[in-house]
Amino acid sequence: MSAAAKRLAQKLRKAFSGIAGKETEFRNEWTIEISDGAKIAEACQFAKSELGFDFLVDISSVDNYGDDPRFEVVYELYGYEHQSHLRLVTAVSEEAAELPTVSTVWRTADWHEREVYDMMGIRFEGHPDLRRILMWEGYPYFPLRKDFPLAGKETDFPEVAFSREAPLEGGPFVTTPGADDRGDREPRAKSVISWYLTC
Repeated sequence: MSAAAKRLAQKLRKAFSGIAGKETEFRNEWTIEISDGAKIAEACQFAKSELGFDFLVDISSVDNYGDDPRFEVVYELYGYEHQSHLRLVTAVSEEAAELPTVSTVWRTADWHEREVYDMMGIRFEGHPDLRRILMWEGYPYFPLRKDFPLAGKETDFPEVAFSREAPLEGGPFVTTPGADDRGDREPRAKSVISWYLTC
C-alpha cells in the first residue's frame, strides 16, 4: 500500500507542481505541503475525484506561535479502494487566518472546519454555517492557541447556558455526584425500577 500511496502523492504533486512541495513519508503515510492556501480546495477536489481519496478523516490545525505564518491546517485523507492515506498541509498567517472551505468536496468538512474555527480562529470562506461548535456564541477567545493560558481566561458566561435540566439528569444511567463511595455513584448501583417508580 505504501507504493500506491507514494504513486498517488506523486500524481498530486505533478498536477499542482507550482504549489505542491516534495512528498514526505512517515510510517507509510505521505504528506504534501501546499504552499498556496487559496488552492487547498482545488487540491482536495483533485485528490478526491482523480485519485480516489473519498474519505476526509480529519481536519486539524497547528499553532506555530512565534513563526510566520503562524498556523498550519492539516487535511487527513483516505481512499477506501486503494487503502492509502494522504496528508495535505497548508500554512495560513495570523493576519489572514482564512482558507477556502472544502465542505463542497466532502460534506463532513462542515463540522471539522467549525471545530478549527472555534478552537483556533481560522475562518473558512464559503462555509455554509461557520459558527462555534464547542464554545458558546460570543465567546471572545480561541482556546487551542498557544497564547491562551492553561488556566483559561475570565469570561462572562451567558445566562442562557444550561438553563434547562438535562434530559437524563437524575436518571438511572447517570452518575450521581457526591456519594461517598465510587461504586454508589455508578449507574449500575441504581435500581432502574425504583427510579421509574419515583418519576
